[in-house]
Parts: sequence; C-alpha cells; structure tokens
Amino acid sequence: MNTIVPVYYQIKQDIKKWIVSGEFNPGDKIPSENELSMKFNVSRLTLRQAISQLNQEGFLISKRGIGTFVTTNKDLIDSSSLEVSGFLNDLFYEVSKVKTKEVKIKRIMASRRIKEKLEMDQGDKEVIQIERVRFKGSRSFAHTINYLPVEIGSKINKGELYKKPLLQIIEQDLGIPFTEAFQTIEASFASQELGKKLGVLAGSPILFLERIMYTKGRKPVELVQSSHRGDIYKYFVRLKKIKSKQGGTWEPQKE
Repeated sequence: MNTIVPVYYQIKQDIKKWIVSGEFNPGDKIPSENELSMKFNVSRLTLRQAISQLNQEGFLISKRGIGTFVTTNKDLIDSSSLEVSGFLNDLFYEVSKVKTKEVKIKRIMASRRIKEKLEMDQGDKEVIQIERVRFKGSRSFAHTINYLPVEIGSKINKGELYKKPLLQIIEQDLGIPFTEAFQTIEASFASQELGKKLGVLAGSPILFLERIMYTKGRKPVELVQSSHRGDIYKYFVRLKKIKSKQGGTWEPQKE
C-alpha cells in the first residue's frame, strides 16, 4: 500500500478497477468483508470505508444479510472517471481503455511553435497531423491532436488507430521506443467548436494537456495536444517530502 494516499481510498480504487475492467461483471456478488479484509490486510472498518464510498458512487449495492453486488448500470461503469497518478505507465493504461471513433490524418505546414517543440531541422517544413475524438463508454472523453515528423507519421495506418492507441503503434509496430516525456497541464474552457466535439457546452471546464514524447538520445518524436472533459478526467500526483537543509522539497513519489 502507498503510505501517502489513504488506505481505504486505495482499496476503493482497486475494487473500482476490478469493476471497470470486467473482472467483476454487472450484478456479480463481490467477496465478503472478511475475505476482502484478509486480501488487503486491513481492518473491517477500513474496508467498510471503501465499500461505503463505492455504494455512494453507485458502483456497489449492499443488501443487508445478503451481500454486496456490482451495479447493473453499465453506462455508469463504461463512463466512470479516469484517474491517473501522473506516471506514464498509469497514463498509457488508461489511454488503452478509451475508444477512438473519429480520426483525421493530414499533412500540414508546421508552425514555428511545432518546429521548436519537435526540434525540426531548418529544411523540414511539414508534419503529419492526426486528430481524434476518443470516447469513454458512450460519452466523448477527449479531443486529441498529435503532430509527428513526416518520416514517422506517414507510416501510421488510419484503420489501426481505431483498434489501438497511437503510443502502442509507434512503440510496437514502428519499433520506436519512448524513453521520456515532458508534460504540462492547465485548466481551460471549451470553445464552441471544441464543445461540439466533446459534447459539452461552450465555456465548460476542460483540462488541456501538452506532451512531448522522446526516444533515444532525447530526440522528440511526437507532440500531443489533448483537451479532456473536466467532468470525466481527474489527475492527481502523489508527493513525498524530501528533507534538506532548507527545510525540504516535495517531489512526485514513485510506487
């Protein structure tokens, strides 16, 4: 268990993942409090806190004297909020669970900003732009635009983007390993055009993410700009205080 995030919350998230991933199907009876307490090595009181929250959120339904069951509300399960811890492995895992329903690929002139982000050679003027709208269940989840060097982007098959994440295509199909990434996140509001794509009103809160993906030699190979619905996407980072002579600093905590 992580020592910073409350234990009951970690248990709640684990059970929720079992439900969302299909390990428990709608209507299934989950293990008893005793069984789950032993599995997580916690007291029944701590376990009940986790179960209580899942009841409140609608993922579980407890019936006195009978047991606790997974909700039959498939829409709730399919559209459950994404919560990632800020580390790329978690991010890639969540991205793999959304579905792409709209894809546009075209070759465009690179703006000065794109050239700087991708550290393009002076003679390179074009990039491949991939625009997608991705869904979580029946609701649109994110509008994403990827910019790739022509030598990489021209190898992307549009049909494959409906089957698997672009990250997976680049790493596994094209054999380009990612070694690091630089990401920024900022709060923003949906424009009228973006609102239509995400199924929200203009002015609705969104999270805007920009990420540069690097391969060996710290060479940038992808620029990602993604707008996420604020009512579906959640982002949190676990921090740990590192002591120093100046009093200490807070740094992201590794698992």
